[in-house]
This record gives sequence, structure tokens and C-alpha cells, in this order.
Amino acid sequence: MRAVQVIGYHTKLQLTEIPEPKITGPLDVIVRVGGAGVCRTDLHILEGQWAEKSGVRLPYTIGHENAGWVHAVGDAVTNVAVGDKVILHPLITCGLCRACRSGDDVHCEASAFPGIDTDGGYADYLRTTARSVVRIDDGLEPADVAALADAGLTAYHAAAKAARILRPGAVCVLIGAGGLGHIGIQVLKAISAATLVVVDRNQAAVELAVEIGADHGIVADGTHVEQVRALTGRHGAEAVIDFVGEGGATADGIEMLRRAGTYYVVGYGENLDVPTIDVISTEINFVGNLVGSYNDLQDLMELAARGKVALHTTKYPLEDFQQALDDLDHGRVRGRAILIP
Repeated sequence: MRAVQVIGYHTKLQLTEIPEPKITGPLDVIVRVGGAGVCRTDLHILEGQWAEKSGVRLPYTIGHENAGWVHAVGDAVTNVAVGDKVILHPLITCGLCRACRSGDDVHCEASAFPGIDTDGGYADYLRTTARSVVRIDDGLEPADVAALADAGLTAYHAAAKAARILRPGAVCVLIGAGGLGHIGIQVLKAISAATLVVVDRNQAAVELAVEIGADHGIVADGTHVEQVRALTGRHGAEAVIDFVGEGGATADGIEMLRRAGTYYVVGYGENLDVPTIDVISTEINFVGNLVGSYNDLQDLMELAARGKVALHTTKYPLEDFQQALDDLDHGRVRGRAILIP
């Protein structure tokens, strides 16, 4: 089968032929990939940022946002059958550790992460397990929802946490209205009555944010922090969800936060730099977000089936993977880029 592989860091990916994955265990599921999301994390992988953390052996197949059709199953699989349309939870989890048994499978003690530390979905086929596949509604297509497997799940995970503390009328600032942010806006609009304020450097992204549900859209032009403070009576926002995490976004986001507010870190690339006395004196909170649980993905797919969350996508054939990565890297993708084998 065809697969796009990392052959070295600081070098381009390579399209090659490798053997199809086979069923090796009773709970294995082989998926024929219908769509694989192209994520900024893929760019970070090529830059070597994940090399030490993942410990993956090269070459390997990249791609951690995947959906498709069940192609083959192990003899103990009962929750899906050959031909079912599915989206894949990004982790392969054990089901036996304390985290899994608590429903917090994103912190499984024995997980594998296709596309990060084992073979992923920039390919014709992908092996996962019964614990990681979620059947999707007949009205949804794999290529249209693939990026919900990670980008959407991460956005949902953070938005759902924020929604628990956002009373009606409270203000939530979302920094970044790109691939993750435009999903987070829709999720919060569906599950919260908070006032949503979106900040992005790109005028078109801000316009899209307002179109899909943001109450206020602000272009990050150097006056955006002051604009947010003016909107909140100079108190700041109850919650800030940062989908960027670099380029000065964290400093701006902290300035937008009110006393006892909560800052949800999703995007990454720079360090949080805040005096501890400010954390103590204002009782602000910082919360990390790493994808989400299997149950989160099920909830997200329910929103998608009801038309509450939709991805804005740009689709490329698998062999045009380099064009997709280049377009993402240079800011030419609105929403999410999807590779289609």
C-alpha cells in the first residue's frame, strides 16, 4: 500500500510502498483510510520537536487525525463490522490501567499514538483497536470529519472544560480561529450561553468566526487586548482558550484574563511567563489540554451528526501531501487540510 513516511527530521516526507497492516490480535481493527487530517503538529514532528518525547523509530507513517471504513476485524471485535464508517480516537489504549477504567483514557499508562509514536493514517490502511473506533452517522463522510479525531477532539475537550465554569453572559476569549479555533467556537456555541470573543491576526479568519457563532471578532492588531478589556468593563474574561500558544499569544491572553479567571492552553510553542505573585494575588488558573477521551469523541460526533459542528476543509489527494503541508505552513489553509487516499 501507499504510505507517506517520516524518513528523517528537517527533511521532507516521502511517499513509498509498504506492506498492508494485518490483524495480529483479537481486538485489532484495520481501517481503510477515507480522510487524514494535516495538522500543525505534523510540521512540528518534521522539525524534530517530538523526536525525544515520542521515541519513534524512523521511518514511520505520519498522520494522527483519521477516519474511514472498517476493512477487517479481529475475532473478538463486536462494536464494529466490516464496512462501517468510523472515526478513530487518536490513541490506542489498554483499557486496564487506572486512567482507562476512570474514563480518562487520554492518560492511559500503556497507550500508543498512531502518527506520533507508531504508524498513522497518511496511508491507504491503518491498524487500530476496537477501543479506538467510533461509528459515525450515515449522513457524515470520513473525509469531512477526519480532523475532528484530533483537532476537533482537542477543541471539544478544552471547550467542554471551559463550559463548566461559564455561566450565561460570562465572557470567553478564544485566541485563534484557525483549524482548532473554528471548531471550538462551534462547540461552545452549542453547549454554552457564554459571550464568545474571538481574536485572530487574520481578517478572513475573524470574519469566519463571526459567521459561525462568535459574538465579537477582533483582529490582533496591537490594540486587541485593550479591546477585550473594554468589552468586559475592564474586568477581563472569565476564560481564555488559547489555540495558538506562540508568537506572544500567551502574554496577550493572560492580560485578557480577569481575577480568578482560567486560561486553557491548547496551542504550544512558547513558554508561559507569569510572575508567581500574579498567579497567587489574582487566583488565576492555567489548565493544559491534550486531545480528549473516547467519550468526548462520541459527544463531538453527536454534535456533528446534528449539524452543530462542521469542519471547513481543503482536500488533497494523498500524493499531494507536500502541497498540503506547504499550504498549512504558509497560512493558505482555512479550517483544516485533509488528505484523501
